[in-house]
Order: sequence, then structure tokens, then C-alpha cells
Amino acid sequence: MIKLLVGLGNPGKKYQHTRHNVGFMVIDELAKKLKLREYREECLSHLYRARIGGRDVLLAKPQTYMNNSGLAVINLLEEYSILPDEMIVVYDDLDLPLGRIRLRLEGSSGGHHGIESIIREVKTEKFPRLKVGIGRPKDKNQVVSYVLSPFSEDEQTLLYRVLERSRECLIRCVEFSPEDAMNFCNSPIV
Repeated sequence: MIKLLVGLGNPGKKYQHTRHNVGFMVIDELAKKLKLREYREECLSHLYRARIGGRDVLLAKPQTYMNNSGLAVINLLEEYSILPDEMIVVYDDLDLPLGRIRLRLEGSSGGHHGIESIIREVKTEKFPRLKVGIGRPKDKNQVVSYVLSPFSEDEQTLLYRVLERSRECLIRCVEFSPEDAMNFCNSPIV
């Protein structure tokens, strides 16, 4: 049973609309859908309390910066007695094009520093994660500037559809299970 939804990103206005903050964007979209307005500063995170499908669930946006996301996550897991496989982590993925999301039940970090930090702190790769495609820049040397850049105006319509699908995927994961939600989550948006 899923009890915690964690969106990864970097705090502050400077990073607010960047590709690397798509995990935050998904949590914001879900909070908006659930009409959640107030969050608490707790466990190194912005933390919402919600009910989805009659279940209590926490929505978190770690405020530790991406590369230290595991510090906030381990705090949340310990404070609320949640097991790693009872959370879903949402984050950007360079290897998926914009317009694709992929739900996985476990796996390596794939080079994502936020996921590396979480794996290091929780000492397992066995937790569900929702990868949100942001695509990859043509020039490999431009990865850092690319992930820290905003989505273009041309990408906004597709981004909105991705955020909607990601939000619905998380709701299904809580209402049913990640295993039951995989077909919906992993089917193409476009």
C-alpha cells in the first residue's frame, strides 16, 4: 500500500520551472487536483497530507536540493514508519522523450543523482518510481544546462498532458497498487 509520494526537484524560484523540477510539478499538479493548499515544513520537505481513495497519504517535495534528496526521504520514512516499497518517487528522466512516463517497481539510479542519494540513504533499490521523460540534449556536454533550463513554449501543451497523466498514475497507484497501475502509466501519452 502506497503511503508516500515524493517528487524530486530543487527548491527556490530559480529552479521552479526547470526540467529537473518535473517531480515537483507532478506533486503540485496532484495537490491542485486534491485542492490542497497548505503544506508543512517537515522532515526537510514541503509536506502535504491528503486522502486518495479513502487512504491517508503524504505528498512531499524535498527541500534538500536534488543531490541530497535521500536525506529528506529517510527522514520521512523514519518519522512516519513507512517502508521504502510504500513510497513512489517521481523524477525527470533524460532517456525518455517528453511525452512518455514509465512506472518501475525497483531498479538502479540510472545515473540520476537524486535517486542515487535515496538509494544510498534507504539502503535499497526496491521502491517504486515514476520516471517522467524530459528528453536529452543533442550535445552530451550540455546535460547540466539542459536539465536546469525551462521547458520551451512549444513544449508546454505536451508538458501539461504529461503532468495530468502522471497525476492520474499516482492516484491509481494509491487507490489500487503500482502493479495494477503499470499498464495505464506505461502506455503512450501521444
